[in-house]
Amino acid sequence: MEGLFGTDEPIQSENLAFEIFGAKTTNPSNLVLVMNSSYCWVGPRFPPSISQFRRMPAKAPLRFFRFSAKKSSTLCTMDVSGAVSQNAVPLSLDAKTEEEYASQAKLLQEFTNICSIDKAWTFNSDCGKGSQAMFLVSQANLLANKRRKHMLSAHISQESNHLVSFRWAPFPVEMTGVSTTVPSPSGLKILVVRNQENGSPTQFEIWDSSQLRKEIHVPQSVHGSVYADGWFEGISWNSDETQIAYVAEEPSSSKPTFDGFGYKKGGSTDKDCGSWKGQGDWDEDWGETYAGKRQPALFVINVNSGDVHAVQGIEKSLSVGQVIWAPSTSGSQQYLVFVGWSSESGPQKIARKLGIKYCYNRPCTLYAVRSPFQEAEADEFPLKGNESKSSAMVNLTESISSAFFPRFSPDGKSLVFLSAKSSVDSGAHSATDSLHRIDWPTGGKPCSSAAIVDVVPVVMSAEDGCFPGLYCSSFLAKPWLSDGITMILSSVWRSSQVILSINVLSGKLSRISPIDSSHSWNVLALDGDNILAVSSSPIDPPQIKYGSTTKKEADANGTWVWMNVSSPLSRYSEKVLSVLSSLQFSIMQIPVGDASNNLSRGASKPFEAIFVSSSSQKDGICNPLIVVLHGGPHSVSVSSFSKSLAFLSSIGYSLLIVNYRGSLGFGEEALQSLPGKVGSQDVNDVLTAIDHVIDMGLADRSKITVLGGSHGGFLTTHLIGQEPDRFVAAAVRNPVCNLALMVGTSDIPDWCYVEACGSEGKTYFTEAPSAEDLHLLHSKSPISHISKVKTPTLFLLGAQDLRVPVSNGLQYARAMKEKGVEVKVIVFPNDVHAIERPQSDFESFLNIGVWFKKDCKMSSLGNSQGIIEIAKFAVYLAVPATLMYTLTRNSENLKKVMGNRSYVVYPPEDPRPPSPEELREMAREIAHKKSMH
Repeated sequence: MEGLFGTDEPIQSENLAFEIFGAKTTNPSNLVLVMNSSYCWVGPRFPPSISQFRRMPAKAPLRFFRFSAKKSSTLCTMDVSGAVSQNAVPLSLDAKTEEEYASQAKLLQEFTNICSIDKAWTFNSDCGKGSQAMFLVSQANLLANKRRKHMLSAHISQESNHLVSFRWAPFPVEMTGVSTTVPSPSGLKILVVRNQENGSPTQFEIWDSSQLRKEIHVPQSVHGSVYADGWFEGISWNSDETQIAYVAEEPSSSKPTFDGFGYKKGGSTDKDCGSWKGQGDWDEDWGETYAGKRQPALFVINVNSGDVHAVQGIEKSLSVGQVIWAPSTSGSQQYLVFVGWSSESGPQKIARKLGIKYCYNRPCTLYAVRSPFQEAEADEFPLKGNESKSSAMVNLTESISSAFFPRFSPDGKSLVFLSAKSSVDSGAHSATDSLHRIDWPTGGKPCSSAAIVDVVPVVMSAEDGCFPGLYCSSFLAKPWLSDGITMILSSVWRSSQVILSINVLSGKLSRISPIDSSHSWNVLALDGDNILAVSSSPIDPPQIKYGSTTKKEADANGTWVWMNVSSPLSRYSEKVLSVLSSLQFSIMQIPVGDASNNLSRGASKPFEAIFVSSSSQKDGICNPLIVVLHGGPHSVSVSSFSKSLAFLSSIGYSLLIVNYRGSLGFGEEALQSLPGKVGSQDVNDVLTAIDHVIDMGLADRSKITVLGGSHGGFLTTHLIGQEPDRFVAAAVRNPVCNLALMVGTSDIPDWCYVEACGSEGKTYFTEAPSAEDLHLLHSKSPISHISKVKTPTLFLLGAQDLRVPVSNGLQYARAMKEKGVEVKVIVFPNDVHAIERPQSDFESFLNIGVWFKKDCKMSSLGNSQGIIEIAKFAVYLAVPATLMYTLTRNSENLKKVMGNRSYVVYPPEDPRPPSPEELREMAREIAHKKSMH
């Protein structure tokens, strides 16, 4: 059998101890070693007794050991240093792995090229017939490591047969250097904002249908970059289109100046080469993705004159955003309504800015303030005792802890807004939303005593199939149907996103995207009383849809009909369409595994998982499974198209995308059941989901991998520690591995307390945790299980991550290496928590695909298999028979390997290797036969 097993040195039996089926042996001659590709199955020479087999947990897999591929003339020796030393992991790619990289990269490139539809607008057509639509589209530019944006236009016309046709412009227009675009209310003008780098002025361009009408440059001394982040972002035209309100970085504070004689009084110009600027006082930012960004402030630009004024009267402690103009009446003052976040944002009103990205638990309020371009009347506001005319800022939502996304109804009578009060009050970073209304004063003067009306309250626990609550991440700028009281918006509904209509006066709510669709739907824009939307699924790329109601006067109560819109954006490559056509998906209901009387009604209901698999998979043959875990934990994986996950599905994996209890979309009781139970309840839910698909015959217990980021990485590292024999490989992106370390380094230390301790954790959160606090946080962390981990794990880390700093993942990876567990670490020096820069995202998922394929040994799974019976010792092992016959050539060589013991090779009927359960059953049968004789 020369050359079958390669090694550098023979095994020194006195230095090795192999753990097999819970028993140990130090003698290699007691082991039967059979090569399978780059791994060996290891079995004991003397099998356990039948009673020992019966006591083995059903989920315990066979243990794999890596060995060197170098050839050697030494027989029956194997390099198993990978099992006991950290030095066996190769630092460079071998030829086979490099070939795998090249093959997968080519397919991943096809998926990366798929465009994303970011926004859409509709306008009245110049010819008076039909309408015009503009779509803002983005696409990854790998070479530039940026997202390329372009605008694509279409003319929408109604045909005589009630069909709708789209006539597309022949080519898109690239939006080079554009930060954001905002059409005017009439649709006759559009604002283009270009934020410049290197301290250059911000550029505002006003365009009409034919040309550039106005260009305004605003220097850094007035304000910094305009916010275009989707949260603080707010750009709003007034009704007569003469003024634009917007949010931008406040101007830089003065810095101390030094020269050769020390401190220089009065400062100096930036061009003074004889001096330099000091750093001055540190300005705290809003954490993750806002590093280096100055506080958002409110400005108004006069379109005719080009003058820019900062809005006065806003408290310095407030960061502002999401500004809109209040309705104006003839001869009255114009007002602005905006959202304000206090810098004292902590649960105990501590004077610091806690991270706000993805965190809806930061208290926020709606305010009204006068426009700076008009003189205020003396009695303009009903002032309180502690207010002065100079402060003239009115708090519109004093009685509620959260208010954002303000929208006025078309008639100006109602101000509608979303609230995350459940999140603020509980401390959970995201929770079930509620929708509210304020009746705007008829005189147009804001009042702090206006009553807040509940339109859609928080849903605690929904009946099966019923509305589970609001979960919105954005509103349209114009969300109204022509009746002026019906809003159209997108919301998560369990494991899908749907389109809803809401009557803001009656509170009546309807699901208007198809009820029988498992796809996810997102509203892009309204075209009169019709809807432009996009629909997709895990196996269907985005498809533009056009929805119309059967009723002449749209109030969303009619039957909605949805038409597929043929567009250039739907022209996907033949390769992508081919691989996706072989896939299928379903949304599974997973019964709760630990249901008890102590659980709330909502927490006792089934959670869900999205299962994606090959539609051509043969019975009894299961592709390797990737368990995909979302972050948050109060987030959700919806049934929409993901280029990265579609790529993994296309290279031969089934996906189990688990929405464990605590996810959005399932009601407030289910969500609030998780804080205080992280690392246990969520881990058990994932294991329950895995067992569910195994029991259905959809997954092979011996071919399971796990992938997660952020809290999904927290779950992944918990799983490989709590269930060390369950997973053959793991991959994590910026994982939470040690809460005790994270609490002192993250921009959201309060999150650590709430998720580890429950909602009461927000009341005793402190910047100086006690030893008892740190002990509790450590006990809830994956690193508390590090001694049991043996799953090969890939770490993908963003060096600029402020949410889960890189030290968390590195500490865990180093601890794994210290134990001799195989680890691969890739650090992206310029990426934040999401790792979404095009090159980084590409390299991440390429490495995930190659890493999992290596450990699942997918290339060898289709080979013919055989079973060796060592008759004398009654042990069964699964090996590739074709490989054995090829390499051994004759029975004499095989006898040398087996120590001249008797054996029989049985040709397989099933092309897959026996599972651990089947191996145990074989052993029971042999033991039974021996007892009969």
